[in-house]
Amino acid sequence: MMKSNYSNTAQLKDLMTAPPMSAARHAEVMRKRIEQRRMLEEARDLKRAIGDVLSDKR
Repeated sequence: MMKSNYSNTAQLKDLMTAPPMSAARHAEVMRKRIEQRRMLEEARDLKRAIGDVLSDKR
């Protein structure tokens, strides 16, 4: 499922006048995003594996 590009309610003026993100903050955000994606991928793989095991028992 894709995220909607329109779910962020920030105003353009707020985005354009905000100070740029520091390199350290950007790295932190990216690490967290990657960690969350890996957790979701592992959960999906585990769910698929459990489904495969359950369907093999029938």
